[in-house]
Amino acid sequence: MNFSRLDWTVLVLTLLLIIVYGVYRSRTSKNLEGYLLSNRQMPWWIVLLSIMGTQASAITFLTAPGQAYSDGMRFVQYYFGLPFAMVVVCIAFVPVFHKLKIFTAYEYLETRFDLKTRLLTSFLFLLSRGIGTGISIVAPAIVLHSMLGWDITYTNLFMGGLLIIYTVSGGARAVAYTQQLQFIIIYAAMFIAAWWALKMLPQGIGITEALHIGGKSGRLNVITTGFTEKGFDWKDKYNIWSGVIGGFFLALSYFGTDQSQVGRYLTARNEQESKIGLLLNGLVKVPLQFGILLIGVFLFAFYQFNKAPAYFNLAQEKTVQHSVNAKEFAAANQQFQQIQNEKRNTVTALGAALKQDNKPEVDQLRTRLQGQQQQAQLVRDSIQNIVKKTIPESEGNDTNYIFLRFVGDYLPNGLVGLIIAIIFLASWSSIAASLHALASCTMVDFHKRLSKRPATPLQEYRWSQTYVLIWGLFCIVVAQFSYNLGNSLIEAVNILGSWFYGTILGIFLVAFYLKRVGGHAVFAGAILAEIIVIVVYSFKLFSFLWLNVIGAVCVIVFAGLAHVLFFRQSAVGKPAISH
Repeated sequence: MNFSRLDWTVLVLTLLLIIVYGVYRSRTSKNLEGYLLSNRQMPWWIVLLSIMGTQASAITFLTAPGQAYSDGMRFVQYYFGLPFAMVVVCIAFVPVFHKLKIFTAYEYLETRFDLKTRLLTSFLFLLSRGIGTGISIVAPAIVLHSMLGWDITYTNLFMGGLLIIYTVSGGARAVAYTQQLQFIIIYAAMFIAAWWALKMLPQGIGITEALHIGGKSGRLNVITTGFTEKGFDWKDKYNIWSGVIGGFFLALSYFGTDQSQVGRYLTARNEQESKIGLLLNGLVKVPLQFGILLIGVFLFAFYQFNKAPAYFNLAQEKTVQHSVNAKEFAAANQQFQQIQNEKRNTVTALGAALKQDNKPEVDQLRTRLQGQQQQAQLVRDSIQNIVKKTIPESEGNDTNYIFLRFVGDYLPNGLVGLIIAIIFLASWSSIAASLHALASCTMVDFHKRLSKRPATPLQEYRWSQTYVLIWGLFCIVVAQFSYNLGNSLIEAVNILGSWFYGTILGIFLVAFYLKRVGGHAVFAGAILAEIIVIVVYSFKLFSFLWLNVIGAVCVIVFAGLAHVLFFRQSAVGKPAISH
């Protein structure tokens, strides 16, 4: 990767700007309310940007364009249920949380059920969010690994160490205010990169032609139904039905029960401002994610006219080139470049035919391009197998490196540093919020609730900082085992969340709508539901988005049955919450 002094200057200055601004904004009262919830004084627009900043991790910006490059735009359907979920969260969840003045969403479950249900749900959150945050640390570590060739272990330690220092020193106020500045820089830099890719297309080839090329290569598959000749494919990852239904359940759980998001809108000054932030998030999230994925389509069109790597992970490519499989890799790479040259001639002719509105020639060239695309993919598959054979610990998946390789190979000095900076900023934004959420639940749901020793507000503040540190170290360990995940990182995080989100959501739905069901029944139902979800995933019976529906429905059904059959006469205590 070409990384100049100007790039280093831009990178360092951008990161220093965020750190200084965060320190400036971190001044707050040294107690739980100040450190974890910024004294509940955030305006709606800060809440909105904080919610969006927590979602927009480095994984989003690093791997989403690569996801679209490899698999097309259909991933955007994952977000189609989100706007509907925002409405339900505002109606069902936000009023309850604000009325009780809680620190974590799981405190409510003790008032509704019992302590064990609260602790189980909080534990499921801690497990899923702790592992997910560890995976998120890998994204910026990949940048340094690919950019400087650093060993991934030291890279994870470096990135994780920076994040721990940044997060422990700041509170919810610093996270919220830095997220607004990070959000602006991130999206501006991403769309500058997209503009540069379009700018470097040949003369006469613009957005329309680029979209046409992407579309005819299967990259504009925004809406897919999931139906095949054999009927509906329940294993299809992304289609309109899994997106609207499964995505709705996932978003409802994420925004209604995941403390990393609940903690964002509990910082609002009042219930109304929380609702405004959530509803606006529902309106703008889908178009923004569509835009990020569209960058991947533009990159695909760009590489039809410019030399494309046969394998995008530069560090692993160099390893293979110096291995016993170097000749085999070189031969496959040469074959790939020959196909690329043929594709370049085809897309150039296709662009001219489109300009002339020559429909017969356009149809002929489309068919030829699709055939060449299939040939190129077969060669790429063989190259990935060579990589896996050479590097046994590698999955041979280079999706996470597609956008980064474009940045390093083609963007001008200065802009490369800015793009690398946004990977860091997005990482800091989402991971800082996650670490604070993990510390909040550990402190409030476990330490404070179970400890018999009274603590002063300052001691609680110090303990919260300690838990941020502990979770940061845990996430670094997870990151070390996440580097070679077979899926793209963005898929891996969402699959992990779907293991637990349905069960957690089901517990809250029972709490809201099945008033007669008590803690014993819902606890048993949640355990059984979680087992069912893991079994279903293990046997690959459904795609991961449906796991959210399965988990929630199973909790409701099992809890209802357990209540009727075993716990109808059980008395359920409802202790009051005090702070």
